[in-house]
Amino acid sequence: MTETARPLRRDAQRNRERILHAAHDVFAARGFAATLDDVAQHAGVGVGTVYRRFPTKEALIEALFADRLEDLVSLAEDALALPSGWDGLTMMLRRSIEMHAVDRGLRDAALCVGVDKQHFAEVGAHLVPLVQQLIDRAHAEGTLRADVGLHDLPVIMATVTELAQHSSARRPAVYRRFLELIIDGLRARPDNGDLGPATTQEDVEAIVDDCVPRIRRG
Repeated sequence: MTETARPLRRDAQRNRERILHAAHDVFAARGFAATLDDVAQHAGVGVGTVYRRFPTKEALIEALFADRLEDLVSLAEDALALPSGWDGLTMMLRRSIEMHAVDRGLRDAALCVGVDKQHFAEVGAHLVPLVQQLIDRAHAEGTLRADVGLHDLPVIMATVTELAQHSSARRPAVYRRFLELIIDGLRARPDNGDLGPATTQEDVEAIVDDCVPRIRRG
C-alpha cells in the first residue's frame, strides 16, 4: 500500500507545481480576471484537478502571491536605506510600477483587486508603515509636496499600470514617460497648485474598483 501511495503523492505535488506555474503565467498576462478554467487549460490538466488542489480562486491567488508581495516589503526597506526620502520614495514608485507593469497578477494582488484584503493583511501591515515613513521623510525634507499622502500612491500605481497594460502591444515602455511626468508633479515647488481634498482609503477602493477590471469567479 505504501509503495502504491508514494507515486500518487509525487504526482499530486507535480500537479500542484504545474498549476502554480500556469497560474503565474495566466495571471501575469490577464490579471485576476482570468479563471481557474484558464489556469487548468494552460497547465494541461482538468479543472477538477485545479479545484482539488485549490478549492477557490482566492486560495490559488493567496498561495501564489503571498510570498511575492514580500518583495514589495523588501523594496520599501531598500528605499528607506537611501539617504534621501525623495530618492527612496521615487525609487519605490519606479521599481514597484515596473514590476506591476509586466505582471498584472502582482499588480492586482498589491491593489487587492477583487480579493478579500485579509488574504494579504499581514504583508500590508508591514508595507504600509514603511511607505508612510518614506512619505514622512520626503515631507520633512521639503522635497514632496505637502498635500500628497499615502492614499495617493495606489491611485498613481493603478493609473500608470493600467496604461502599461493597454499600451504594451504598441509602445511597451510608454508608461515610464507618464510616470516621470507624475513624479515631476509630486515635487514640492513654491507655485504648486491646489490639489483639492485629500484622497482617502474609501476613494482608493472606489477608484481601483472602477478603473481595474473586476475579478471573474471560477
